[in-house]
Amino acid sequence: MQPSHKEKSSNNDPNVIEDKFLKLVEIMRQLRNPDGGCPWDLEQNYQSIAPYTIEEAYEVADAIHHNDFEELKAELGDLLFQVVFHAQMATEDGKFTIDDVLDSICEKMIRRHPHVFDKDSGMTAEEVEAQWDEIKKQERAETVQNSILDDVTVTLPALLRAAKLCKRAAKACFDWPTDEAHIAKCQEEFDEVKEALLEDDKDHLEEEIGDVLFCFANLARAKGINPEEALRKANDKFYKRFNGVEKDTLAEGKDINELGLDEYLELWKKQKLK
Repeated sequence: MQPSHKEKSSNNDPNVIEDKFLKLVEIMRQLRNPDGGCPWDLEQNYQSIAPYTIEEAYEVADAIHHNDFEELKAELGDLLFQVVFHAQMATEDGKFTIDDVLDSICEKMIRRHPHVFDKDSGMTAEEVEAQWDEIKKQERAETVQNSILDDVTVTLPALLRAAKLCKRAAKACFDWPTDEAHIAKCQEEFDEVKEALLEDDKDHLEEEIGDVLFCFANLARAKGINPEEALRKANDKFYKRFNGVEKDTLAEGKDINELGLDEYLELWKKQKLK
């Protein structure tokens, strides 16, 4: 018999959670044990595991996108395993332990949320965001940096990193003052793409296309839009419409590989109306 929802929720007992977390840590320790551990796990290092960590984070996002909570549960477990994997390797190297990881995140969250742990603060959401930025600014001041952009993660998806770089620069008052100024800059960069096309210089064209993407990422950031999410939605829309064209073509008994551009455009217009 399957446990009821009420019985499942009893697993929120802190002692039960602690036991299960320690079990996961022990499983990872055994996998990395030179005496009887897993040969594949033993061969791994931070660099080889990092791509899997990124992949698992994307799979968490995908489960959220599809509103699939069974899948989200599984993917969060996979992502948690990645954290434990890196911590185990660091333990073996004498760098830090999973206990240090937990201490670090707990201390950071308490430090960045004085409005929660200081019940007398009575702060608004806007004040909380401003306070968060100020606390992070103080934290950055305590580390050696060549630029205020240094801690914007290099390995973020490019559009997301562009938006974060622009957001950080904007906090230092490096920003276009109006929507019109943003659009003018985007148009300027697009004109340079057209010039690069005439030159037939692939390297120059790549640079100018990058500038256009960066400008539009900055415009999205300025208007409170996540450019990565905007592009994801555009991808989904394209997939849906193109798949519709495929189905319509099949229904008409035609081969999609033999369609002319005019036929494609006509079918595409029909999909846009749906």
